[in-house]
This record gives sequence, C-alpha cells and structure tokens, in this order.
Amino acid sequence: MNEKNILIDVEDFAKFFGLREVNLSEIIKAFPRLKIVARGDVLKVNGEKDEIALFETKFNAILEHYHTYHRLNIADIKQIIANDEHLAEQKIDSDILLYSVNGKPIKARTKNQKVLVQDFKENDLLFALGPAGTGKTYTAIALAVHALKELHVKRIILSRPAVEAGENLGFLPGDLREKLDPYLQPLYDALLDMIPYRKLEKYIEEKVIQIAPLAFMRGRTLSDAFVILDEAQNATYTQLKMFLTRMGENSKFIVTGDMTQIDLPKKSDSGLPQAFNILKNIDGISFVNFDKSDIIRHRIVGKIVEAYEKSEKEN
Repeated sequence: MNEKNILIDVEDFAKFFGLREVNLSEIIKAFPRLKIVARGDVLKVNGEKDEIALFETKFNAILEHYHTYHRLNIADIKQIIANDEHLAEQKIDSDILLYSVNGKPIKARTKNQKVLVQDFKENDLLFALGPAGTGKTYTAIALAVHALKELHVKRIILSRPAVEAGENLGFLPGDLREKLDPYLQPLYDALLDMIPYRKLEKYIEEKVIQIAPLAFMRGRTLSDAFVILDEAQNATYTQLKMFLTRMGENSKFIVTGDMTQIDLPKKSDSGLPQAFNILKNIDGISFVNFDKSDIIRHRIVGKIVEAYEKSEKEN
C-alpha cells in the first residue's frame, strides 16, 4: 500500500469542493480503489502506485481547469476524468488571453484592442492612446495578467500619476495605501475581474503585483516585469522620461492615456504629446491610437465622446 500527499492549490476551498463538498465526493467516487481523505489543503491518497499516479494526473487536470476558468462542477469533473484532452479543445480560441473570475473569456474585442495585442508581441514599449471607455487599460492589464500566469514575467507593476492628490495628500486620513487607493481604484477594479480577491491580496502582499503612484518609480530599475502607466496624459515631460527609463531586462511597458483629458494646471505641461513626437520613429516602440469606434461601455458613452469632440472643434 502506497501513500501520496497532494497539495490542493486553491484559495477558496468552498468554491473548489462545491456545496456540501459535492465536487470532492465526485472525485472520490471516480477512484473506488483508492482511499482519499482531505486534510486542510492536502489530499491523502492511499492505494496502488499506478492507480495513485493516474489519480494525480487527473486531479492536476481538474486543478488546471479550476485555475483557468475559475469554476468547477460535477460535469467538468466527469469530463476531465473521462478524457482530460477537452482542456486543449476548449483553448483553441487563440484570441483568449485569460478567463475572468466568473469564467468569461477575456480577449481583444475591437479593432484597436486587437492591434494592441498584436503589437505587444513585437514591441517592448507600447503607447495606447484614446478616449475613455475604449478598453485601453483593461486590455493592457489583461496582457499583464496573462504574461504573469504564463511565467513570462515575475511581477506586474501598475502606476498612475496622483495628480488630484497634489500637496493635500498629507492631510487625507489613513495610511499611504488608504490615501492613494481612490486614485488607483480603476486598476484594482480591472485586476479583481481577472484574479480572485484572496489571490490578488496575496500577490500584493508578496509584491508580485505592485500598485503605486508614479512618484514611487524614481530610482528603480524594473526587470522581469510587466509595467503599466495609466492616465499618462497627467505625467509631466520629466516624469514620463523618468518612467520610461526605468525599463530593465525582460520587461514590457505599456503607457495609456487620453490627450484630451489632461488634468494638469497647464495642459502644455503634459509629457505625453511630447513623447509621441520624440519616440514615434524608434524601432521596438509602438503607438496604438484608439477612437470612439472602440468604446465598449454603455452605448451612450460613444455619443457623449462624439458630442464633446464636435463642441471642441466648434470652439
């Protein structure tokens, strides 16, 4: 009689095992010649060596399915145990970057989102420019999470200029993270759509994912990292130059911004338009221009953007 301890690498055991542990019961039922007992985050498996090896292969396939689609039910378990090749069949859609925490596929859906994904494969620095609601930041973060899951990078670093905070930051209540969270919340929102809450908190605690204001980038060399600067239109010439020169070995940088939404006291202080003119002809740097045809928020957002564009031209 052989014994094997198998780690159950999940954050939410209730979700993985199912209501009243129906998923665990289904797994145990499929291997009647083995004695399988769950103890915390470990499965203790006793039986013949070959039978344990088969169980481990199938159980790892079940774990992979759960981590990929963030869901698991009895039908999934039966299908995987019968034939785990179904996982490869479900991944035929090469456009899918990853799956949301609700199991929905996340992929580029508009023309320029697809251009961003394609250009990402061929360039180390990308600028995604365009109006709100076009999915610039969301697509960039999806690319970052995909790269982390595929072990192409060791960490994700997300940054924004905290322009609104200005000199009043010290007067806000709470610690530094609490003070800055309102300015970084859109980045958290996108991450929470792609990574379960507990796992995201663990990543942040272990600094696998770092979310910080632009000022915190000074003096760092960012290697083996996927780095995103959001709302870059609110970075000055000096700040943007500082950020871009942080790039280290095996790193990918994406800069997102909307040149029509500059919140700096003097719009001419924005370093983003200058970066476009200075860097546009450098090999390895790509500029992707999003427009209102890429807007995927509520249908009325596109009309709002169009109306403002018309008004600005008239004035």
